[in-house]
Amino acid sequence: MSATFTFPPLDARLDASHADIRDAVRDLCSHYPDEYWRKVDEARAFPDDFVGALTAAGWLAAMIPEEYGGSGLGLAEASVVLEEVNRCGGNSGAVHGQMYNMGTLLRHGSEAQKRALLPKIAAGELRLQSMGVTEPTTGTDTSRLKTTAVKQGDRYVVNGQKVWISRVRHSDYMILLARTTPREQCAKKTDGMSIFLVDLREAVGKGLTVRPIPNMVNHETNELFFDNLEIPAENLIGEEGRGFRYILDGLNAERTLIAAECIGDGYWFIDRATAYARDRVVFDRPIGQNQGVQFPLAEAYMEIEAANLMRWRACAQFDAGLPCGPAANMAKHLAAKASWEAANACLQTHGGFGFACEYDVERKFRETRLYQVAPISTNLILSYVAEHLLELPRSF
Repeated sequence: MSATFTFPPLDARLDASHADIRDAVRDLCSHYPDEYWRKVDEARAFPDDFVGALTAAGWLAAMIPEEYGGSGLGLAEASVVLEEVNRCGGNSGAVHGQMYNMGTLLRHGSEAQKRALLPKIAAGELRLQSMGVTEPTTGTDTSRLKTTAVKQGDRYVVNGQKVWISRVRHSDYMILLARTTPREQCAKKTDGMSIFLVDLREAVGKGLTVRPIPNMVNHETNELFFDNLEIPAENLIGEEGRGFRYILDGLNAERTLIAAECIGDGYWFIDRATAYARDRVVFDRPIGQNQGVQFPLAEAYMEIEAANLMRWRACAQFDAGLPCGPAANMAKHLAAKASWEAANACLQTHGGFGFACEYDVERKFRETRLYQVAPISTNLILSYVAEHLLELPRSF
């Protein structure tokens, strides 16, 4: 065949439909360059200025319906926002909680709860940045969580412990998963758990103790201790005992948004590595002319592009109200793997300079490494795919 065909970019149509969002977020991020994020990281601080600007611009209200003061956008658009923050060199870990926490409240909260909270969240008067699920002794075996919420009159009394709970000190509300019926009294192990809205402004120091956990990444995360914390009964989301089902909406959104962040990281690493490889001259030639430099970057780029397609599938299914667990899990796994490979290729391309803080590679390297472990480890996703998609025997 003499005719030739040029393939368009894999996501050309999607990029075209989101061009305005990308341009606006990039413009906002241009006011928070590498130096800003480097100083925040060095100080182990929270990027308050950046979060404030993103909130004021309305991006953290992306998934809130217009009737509640939000933009009424879908998970796809929210994912573009977080992707661009990371591609511009920032860290969406400071803000993504408000995006995925919306799923649980929007789909299962009462009209009164949504009317009371969503307009204020959209206006930036309140933050819903935190979700309390993980516990120190149960990890991802959520059905065995030990934090209890016992109803006493018009209140629930909460006792227990949570760990790796992010942004508590920079949020007004937290979504909490607690057991309201003992596991042994439930027909299914995932029954008997309920979801609550916790007003952190009222709870901290009055039954809730927050203990920060220093960590490798500048990610504001904490251990929580509940000692007879009282929560008004009207803060229960949906029906008692169905909390595990409800929280899956938030978890699927979380995994899809994390995938988008990893894709943003991946493109950042490729952008930085290829620019350096073109300019860095050793033995009288740019190092990017060497296949030993080219091939790892080309491989990483292809993996990012492939992961991007699964991200779009997960977004489309979520926004259509379809089951999206498989796509969300696979998108998170593929994107985290791709960003990590890109990070390694970028660091190797920079050589010793990759370890220098002024190049920002080591900071982004640490940040993207987190997603091999959280919000769900790669091994658990592999187990999920093996059991639910390949119909292999359950391994645990």
